Amino acid sequence: MQIGNGEHVYEWNDQWTRIPDTVSGKANGRTHGVVVSKTGDILVFNQADPGVLVFDADGGLKNAWGDRFGGAHGMTLIEEDGAERLWLTDQNSKEVVKTTLEGETIQTLDAPPSEVCVDNKYVPTWVAIGPDGDILVADGYGSSLVHRYDPGGAYQSTLNGEEGAGRFRCPHGLMFSPEGELYIADRGNHRVTVYDADGGYLRHNDDATHSPCGFVFHNGLTYLPELFAGVKALDKDFNVVANLGDNFNVKDVEGWPNLAETEHVQPGRFNSPHGIAVAPNGDIYVVEWIIGGRITKLAKR
Repeated sequence: MQIGNGEHVYEWNDQWTRIPDTVSGKANGRTHGVVVSKTGDILVFNQADPGVLVFDADGGLKNAWGDRFGGAHGMTLIEEDGAERLWLTDQNSKEVVKTTLEGETIQTLDAPPSEVCVDNKYVPTWVAIGPDGDILVADGYGSSLVHRYDPGGAYQSTLNGEEGAGRFRCPHGLMFSPEGELYIADRGNHRVTVYDADGGYLRHNDDATHSPCGFVFHNGLTYLPELFAGVKALDKDFNVVANLGDNFNVKDVEGWPNLAETEHVQPGRFNSPHGIAVAPNGDIYVVEWIIGGRITKLAKR
């Protein structure tokens, strides 16, 4: 099945691979993060044991690790000193950790000071690394804040949105663009907000997206998963240039998003996109917030 149009046509494959058939995967297994390594491996972060799954380009499971990520959420791939690393966030344990691609822990962040959070609520959802190495943590499910740490892990400051477009409501995902600008998916406000690397407000858009979860940048476009439900590609002016797998009304189905094995989860339409990655050749990988997980490959035509 092909979806899209014009320059944005893809072959839909939601049977490309699946999470392992385990007790924890069947009970939860929500697939929340995905990245593509330099070697072409696809890494998926899912709420099961093991939490990190490493697939080859054909969907074969090469490696799996992580027995402590029952709240697996954000997954960010970075490169430092020529080596690729992962930043992982767990919404249950509130762990924010940097690891090797094989699972060795390199750095762990402490929670921000309790006084900067609302009623001491802190639930991290995603990490972005700035051009100077600063660490930005989205506190999406806690106090709806964005916390900044220095490269060594010392807390520095917090953004709450009031310095820009308005108070954040679930700043769910964030990522620095190739130009060094910080994009924030302010999902509860149906908004994308952009700051400079120092935390200065630049601009925002309330019209292009209704439920943004995060970002990935490829060939001048910004790709983002919409929870309610689809994938958009935006140009630098926030114009929508592609709308893939749109299925907006599925959110109104009783039991959503956990609709696996029902007629509501079907090829060509997304259910609850949560994470996205784009390979160098333009293939797109989308993971969804659904019990049992769902990993879809959109092969560029």
